[in-house]
Amino acid sequence: MTTILVGYIIMNLIGMIVMKVDKERAKKHQYRISEKTLWLVALFGGAVGTTLGMQLYRHKTKHLSFKVGFPLLAAAEIILLGYFFTLQT
Repeated sequence: MTTILVGYIIMNLIGMIVMKVDKERAKKHQYRISEKTLWLVALFGGAVGTTLGMQLYRHKTKHLSFKVGFPLLAAAEIILLGYFFTLQT
């Protein structure tokens, strides 16, 4: 149970970091992190982190797929995590 929670927290920290790194690279006109990679991080449990990173660093906020998709995925992950933990008790 705690292993899943730790993994979830780590994935969300990675999500925030990935958004920050991509934003910094965008400012410097450097090689960017692909949108596919951003979505994979979100899909594998980092949607809350990528959503927070998107808002905190003002990154990808004009892209409708990210603006709507990340928060919806984050909500789904929170609901599934809550459901999983209610099954454990």
